[in-house]
Amino acid sequence: MLHLRMIVPSETTPAVTELIGSTVGTTHLVVLPGAARSPAGDVVLCDVAREAGDELLKGLRGLRIDQVGSIAVDDIGLTLSERAVTAEKEAPGEPADAVIWEQLTGATHEESTLSVTYVAFMALATMIAACGVVLDNAVLIVGAMAVGPEFGPLAGVCTAMVRRAPRLAARSLIALLVGFAVAIATTTLFSLGMDAFDLFSRDRLDAERPNTSFIWQPDPFSFVVALLAGAAGVLSLTSAKSGALVGVAISVTTVPAGANAAVALAYGDLGQMWGSIEQLLLNLLGIMLAGVLTLYGQKLLWRTQRGRWRRPSRKGR
Repeated sequence: MLHLRMIVPSETTPAVTELIGSTVGTTHLVVLPGAARSPAGDVVLCDVAREAGDELLKGLRGLRIDQVGSIAVDDIGLTLSERAVTAEKEAPGEPADAVIWEQLTGATHEESTLSVTYVAFMALATMIAACGVVLDNAVLIVGAMAVGPEFGPLAGVCTAMVRRAPRLAARSLIALLVGFAVAIATTTLFSLGMDAFDLFSRDRLDAERPNTSFIWQPDPFSFVVALLAGAAGVLSLTSAKSGALVGVAISVTTVPAGANAAVALAYGDLGQMWGSIEQLLLNLLGIMLAGVLTLYGQKLLWRTQRGRWRRPSRKGR
């Protein structure tokens, strides 16, 4: 379940409590008159089943509570309450299938911020992958995939397209493009430095490399895997099953492709460089396409439940 803590202007509190009382899956309603100081108003608390959370938040935003007061949402790890059990039974659908769109937008907005930390992780992941490419070491490639933070901006683009949020889309695309550009440029210089110390060599890049040659040789499976990973990644975000996101990260060839392009650029191997860029673009396109389709599918699924979100107002909930 979700716990909502709201600061509400006193004159709006009756409308808020009526909305909460008429929404299925809500319980544990508490009103603390005049308890809030900044901004001044009443504090309203309630619990809501995750399945009904998005609908309740829409209603609260319709009352402009996010503008004249505040809305804070927390996940509840454990609730021992018969009323909570009843509320979850009343809410249609399953908690794991529910999408809290405001929460998703907030999470992707944060993950797609172009920060020094984000760029540093991108550069470090790409340099690790460069070592894996030259050494033909699959373990290093997998490690680099897990370190790379590129799925945040990718999810941001998908969310922005579905929610028609141009600012989030622009922010995410800038983070994605700048992140890869800086990472590839940094890794190119890193490769030249490693070559100067005789740790990288053109012969190693041109060797057979059975474990990593797929990185710059895209095929139909590259796009298929990207589609599957994109769908799985978005589902892991919307269902709060973050553990699945690690599996997504190590199943797509984004960071390794950027690394191979950087090493190939350092040695002037345009064939491998363009093959790697093609692999990178193919993966990015597949992930974004699958992510958008998955979010639209989830939106359509919950739209069919819209008529079941209201109930007659009951006292004592």
